[in-house]
Amino acid sequence: MSEYWLISAPGDKTCQQTWDTLNNVTGKQNNLSENYKFQIPDLKVGTLDQLVGLSDDLGKLDSYVDQVTHKVALYLGEVLEDQRDKLQENLMANSCDLATYLTKFQWDFAKYPIKQSLRNIADIIGKQVGQIESDLKTKSTAYNNLKSSLQNMEKKQTGSLLTRNLADLVKKEHFILDSEYLTTLLVVIPKSSMNDWNQNYEKLTDMIVPRSSQLITSDADYALFTVTLFKKVAAEFKHHARERKFIVREFTYNEEELAAGKNEITKLVTDKKKQFGPLVRWLKVNFSECFCAWIHVKALRVFVESVLRYGLPVNFQAMLLHPNKKNTKKLRDVLQQLYGHLDSSAQSGQQGSHDSVDIPGLGFGQSDYYPYVYYKINIDMVDSKV
Repeated sequence: MSEYWLISAPGDKTCQQTWDTLNNVTGKQNNLSENYKFQIPDLKVGTLDQLVGLSDDLGKLDSYVDQVTHKVALYLGEVLEDQRDKLQENLMANSCDLATYLTKFQWDFAKYPIKQSLRNIADIIGKQVGQIESDLKTKSTAYNNLKSSLQNMEKKQTGSLLTRNLADLVKKEHFILDSEYLTTLLVVIPKSSMNDWNQNYEKLTDMIVPRSSQLITSDADYALFTVTLFKKVAAEFKHHARERKFIVREFTYNEEELAAGKNEITKLVTDKKKQFGPLVRWLKVNFSECFCAWIHVKALRVFVESVLRYGLPVNFQAMLLHPNKKNTKKLRDVLQQLYGHLDSSAQSGQQGSHDSVDIPGLGFGQSDYYPYVYYKINIDMVDSKV
């Protein structure tokens, strides 16, 4: 199960006691959840007004960073294409899998110095993730354009004779070249009309070279023929051919252009391969950056909400629970019994008297309000929707 519950409760005589109490009633013997201490450093509290304003802004930052983290993961899956099944193993945070990073969370003091105010730390995260989102847009647009050009050219190499590129099907000897008067046309004929073509193509106009038509190739529905005629009747021939559902393809045999076309595909394939490695590396690094930033936002939210709920001095224990899927309801009930006294109006997770009250900073407007501080963390970045 990829869902974790990040909660906090006020310290009893000591924070260790709060931890022990929770662990005893939910831990191994009751098999309700696997629990981990969630270490939050001594952050600067600031004033109550600042905390109330910050609480709302952190909620928005949480959603934004979560969204960008999913975007990076989703695009990495797209780029991996046939290797998409390896996406999960490429989604790492700080060189370890997501569950390990979360359960052994350690604050990154270098990136987010705790001497800074909470607002500054939130701004640092916002700017960092904003830059990643902007770079992702640029990189994904460039790579998608390259991929799209390659797909279009590859599509022209296959498909129906009506639309596909004919360059790799014809040879120089199929054409009368460098003649002042004669030209060779390529005509696509429905297979059901091949007899009609062979019997009648010489009669479509005057000045057609007798027995000049050759079958070059065919696919499931159509055949490709040449026909040689005088240039001055080419327009009339095309008109009469169209009336009989013979389609003349616009094509000029030019060896330099044909070589350039083949080189263009080779170049696009090479460019795509060249860009693939660095792009995958960039996505992996920046997924890690985003995911780590997201968990730091969760830590900030728990800290701010705990101070607002439980007061000063700062005295609470943050705990990460990994619920046993079969026992989530029972776990919720046990937490209610443990912490229900903290807020009598939040009975069993129902909002009760908070239905019409949305107090900024106290999260009362949210549907999953509980008497203890609670945030859900879903680390499934592959199947969950952005």
